[in-house]
Amino acid sequence: MKLFSSQKNYNLPIYDYSLIWCTLLLLGIGLVMVYSASIEVAAGMQKYQYQHYYFLVRQSAYLLIAFICGYITFLIPVYFWQRWAPYLFLIGVVLLVLVLIPSIGLKINGSRRWLPLVVANFQPTELVKLFTVMYASDYVLRKSKQMRTIVKGFLPILGVMICTGALVFVEPDLGALIVITAIAMGILFLGGLTLRVILSLGILAPMGVWGAILISPYKQARIQGFLDPWSSENVLGSGYQTTQAQMAFGNGEFFGTGVGNSVVKQFFLPEAHTDFIMAIIGEEFGLFGVTIVLGLFAFLIVRMFGIAKESIQNNRHFAALIAQGVAIWFSIQCTINIAVNLGLFPTKGLTLPLLSFGGSSILVSIIAIAIVLRIDHENRRNIRGQHYNK
Repeated sequence: MKLFSSQKNYNLPIYDYSLIWCTLLLLGIGLVMVYSASIEVAAGMQKYQYQHYYFLVRQSAYLLIAFICGYITFLIPVYFWQRWAPYLFLIGVVLLVLVLIPSIGLKINGSRRWLPLVVANFQPTELVKLFTVMYASDYVLRKSKQMRTIVKGFLPILGVMICTGALVFVEPDLGALIVITAIAMGILFLGGLTLRVILSLGILAPMGVWGAILISPYKQARIQGFLDPWSSENVLGSGYQTTQAQMAFGNGEFFGTGVGNSVVKQFFLPEAHTDFIMAIIGEEFGLFGVTIVLGLFAFLIVRMFGIAKESIQNNRHFAALIAQGVAIWFSIQCTINIAVNLGLFPTKGLTLPLLSFGGSSILVSIIAIAIVLRIDHENRRNIRGQHYNK
């Protein structure tokens, strides 16, 4: 790999510092809020050794590992991901199969979603989200002349996604299934899939989700809790998390109660440091703090789409689809998580990217952002007149 340079545009920074700082701000807010949301639970339970800093230490360790992996990822040229996209996606499918094997996969709270490692548990669905972005982007380019056809363009990848979705559904992880499906459909639409097919899927997909709910009493209870969380039957049952999260937002009002002063985190709101961290932000920092977090996420996503546009202008279509896919992934997952916290969606078990506690989510999210930074870096090298030759 040789590097050639010219004498133009040397004043352009070689990195997108705005994207880096936005990511670091979200990670910093997340680290503070994970500690704040978990301090009471960690200090009051034996399984956490009564250490109030238990989750803070683990989240800090996850961040350190993620930064190292993200830096290594940034050094890898984008064409590597295109070359290996199908094989990486196959690895992700194998991991989903391993999760379902009782002697290998770890079952927690009725769901088999984790692979036990030496020092932590890993959730393969997080990795599959990234691999879906890569595989769908590569598929669109390989089938570019056939994307507007049903038989040769759409049905092959539909079969792949149905098989993958079935594995995720069996875990069960309906939230991850929705995100993975949205990523694939979004990239296929951007790659030329007809609007007629997308609209057809938009009609059939809710029917499939409803069928999945009907065969699962647990999911039916969640829907009932979502529809009427404050009823006497649901307020202490399936609607409990929703009502506690709504009370947290109400208690926070405009400027919040102050960092560390949340009430619902004191054994009232389960999973406050993971799925419901936005509710704690709403209580401790109020509408003002929630607006800042939403603004940071909005900037992150818009900037990713901007990087994708720059890649298109440089005729780097795989890179553009990757950036768009990551933006779709973050936007869908953030929307679902925040909507669940506000009581607008049934509870899903999805983390808030970059903020919630969880090694798998933090690791894969930072790797995804590192790839987008690499895409932007290569765009800037092209603008500066520096090119990579394989």
